[in-house]
Amino acid sequence: MPAIRLFAKACILMGFFSLLGLGTMGSAMAGEQEKRPARGKSAVQRLSLDDAIALFLRQNLDLLTTKYGIDIAKAKRITAGLFPNPEFSINTLSSYTQNCQLSDCGAVSSILSQLFVVAGKRGFRIESAEFGTQSAEAGFEDTLRQLSFAVKDAYFRVQVARRHLAFDKETRDHLSGVVKTMMDESQRIGYGKDLIRLKIQLVDAQYSLIRDLQQIDSDTADLLLLLSLPPETALDLTTDLTFQPIAPDIHALKSRIEHSRPDVRAKRLVYAKRRAELKLALAIRYPDVTVDLGFMVQGAKGPDNQQQWTFNVGMPLPVFDRNQGGIQEAATSVHIAEADLRQTLNEAHAQVDLAYRHLVQSRRLVEAYQTKALGAAQSLFDTVKKSYESGDTAILSFLDAHQTRSDIQEAYLDALYHYQRDILLLESAAGQTLS
Repeated sequence: MPAIRLFAKACILMGFFSLLGLGTMGSAMAGEQEKRPARGKSAVQRLSLDDAIALFLRQNLDLLTTKYGIDIAKAKRITAGLFPNPEFSINTLSSYTQNCQLSDCGAVSSILSQLFVVAGKRGFRIESAEFGTQSAEAGFEDTLRQLSFAVKDAYFRVQVARRHLAFDKETRDHLSGVVKTMMDESQRIGYGKDLIRLKIQLVDAQYSLIRDLQQIDSDTADLLLLLSLPPETALDLTTDLTFQPIAPDIHALKSRIEHSRPDVRAKRLVYAKRRAELKLALAIRYPDVTVDLGFMVQGAKGPDNQQQWTFNVGMPLPVFDRNQGGIQEAATSVHIAEADLRQTLNEAHAQVDLAYRHLVQSRRLVEAYQTKALGAAQSLFDTVKKSYESGDTAILSFLDAHQTRSDIQEAYLDALYHYQRDILLLESAAGQTLS
């Protein structure tokens, strides 16, 4: 019994202090809400979902970095198509015996050398570089696919968090008004435990508001980062979550994955690039040829015949090094690229299948809320409200009905968000837009 009395006193004290903090917390939160628009007055960005995507395409730094990768690949393609530079050299020789000097017994020769790449090596390098460029372009499309999903998801997360804040603020204000009324009447009626219970619920409502604000800040920061906007920018998002039932054809989506998923195309191009590199490694076994053409001008006394032409052809002898290691490495790279392609294709099919199943389940859940839960919760609230206004129902029953309606509305909001997110996931997994 002493423990029970001690617990009751603790609850009363907690309720008292929470009530004292109610005005302060409410004022602080109201002040925070007032400060936020004031801080962003100079940088308010009004965005629909399409506007956000357009801004993302213009400003996202990750996307810009990936785009530079295409320029690097194109530069490698230019390098692969270049011919070796010719080499020009000048040599002198002279004898200084028997009264010879450079002017009469010397010689000056000029030689022009050119390396000729044989066995199609230049063509294989060009082929490999072209596949590398196409792979970089497909990689850019894949980065665009992934980041576009991130932008849309962050956009709707901000919207959902703001609507959660509105629901929780309504609950807080409703509880605050009831607690204030009951405290004014407690001396006359004596609510006792009911008042303590409501004060605890009010503290929990304040916690929910703080949690909502933190979630809004986190989701907004993610969206601003993706859009490359300053962190102090205030966002006015105009596209709301809506329910549009869709029933995509899973078999049609899977049949087009190999062509629609940019990461699958990128892996296929890498595989083709590795095969071109294997051809190059096999061609390296054949040595390139160097051709020299020269002309020598001599003094009056030699050292040899006057004005001579020279023509030389040289090539390394593939006695020891026939690029055995390079061929084996290139062949292994082909096997790795092939396995990576198959793995990526399997993952793509699995992602599409999983996203489709989640979408079907999410759609059923949203439809269940729309056809049953929302109407039932509203009907219960209306019935209890009429009963409470007529004096037949206690205040706690009315508050429970109000809380039930709010919980159902928030659960429906979460279900709607997950349905929209599953649509985005399926579009991203399939690499196609769902209609």
